[in-house]
Amino acid sequence: MRITNNMLINNMLNNLNNNLNRMNKYQNQLATGKKISLPSDDPIVASRALKLRTDVAEIQQYKRNVDDATSWMEITEKTLGQIGDVMHRVRELAVQSGNETNTPDDLDKIRQEMEQLRIQMIHLANTTYAGRYIFSGYKTDKPLLDENGAFLMDISNSEQIHFEIGIGDDININVTGSDLFNNGTDAAAGEMSGLLDTLNNIIAALEAGDNGAVGNMLDRIDNDMNNILRVRSGVGARMNRLELTANRLEDDFINFTTLMSKNEDVDIAEAIMNLMNEENVYRASLSAGARVIQPSLVDFLK
Repeated sequence: MRITNNMLINNMLNNLNNNLNRMNKYQNQLATGKKISLPSDDPIVASRALKLRTDVAEIQQYKRNVDDATSWMEITEKTLGQIGDVMHRVRELAVQSGNETNTPDDLDKIRQEMEQLRIQMIHLANTTYAGRYIFSGYKTDKPLLDENGAFLMDISNSEQIHFEIGIGDDININVTGSDLFNNGTDAAAGEMSGLLDTLNNIIAALEAGDNGAVGNMLDRIDNDMNNILRVRSGVGARMNRLELTANRLEDDFINFTTLMSKNEDVDIAEAIMNLMNEENVYRASLSAGARVIQPSLVDFLK
């Protein structure tokens, strides 16, 4: 087969281009820090990268859900603590009002403080988190109680808000108003809250000067306080579970991020070595090409 100058030149240009492409590959790896730029560079690495990136994105979403759930339940737990403090003060005043040495003026002062405690209890019942009422079940855009302590809506213990915190794993984050303020009994709109009804009856007895009636309310106060403790212990148990889940998700995030890095990230030392090798090959091909192009028939006819 006759070898022409055009064939030599075309082969030289093709080889130069191939060498330049290989050198460009390692330049891109060093510039981006990634093994591949296109799926066609390595389909196996690309498919594994998509799966790992999806897993990492899911873990990040679960972490956000856990953070939001934790914030909601922290507000709930603090509010339950304040409700418990109000009830402790209510019990102290109820016991104090039974003292036979109290004057009418003393009883009036106790009544006034009881009324303030009642108002505070209603405000606590209508506590919000990020613009959502935490004790209103599914109807988080509506307050739970009116100014008299009656429910503004029908509410059931089954109105539990669940957050997904893992694959097939969710958790109830809310406390329903019926469970907390109605001793676990479903409530209808307009119905007086059991807890507020206790306070209303105490205030009415104090207004009437009936110390005996106030003393008879101690059992109801104790029942309400025990119910608050029951609800608060349930919230605490779920917060402990959230903490364990947050720790697990953090470990999973680190593990999957490490796997993703091993799959996608280039070995810098290896890439530098390969780039230097390809650069040497490219320079050698340029030098050889210069020798191929220079001689021609014209050079020998001179």
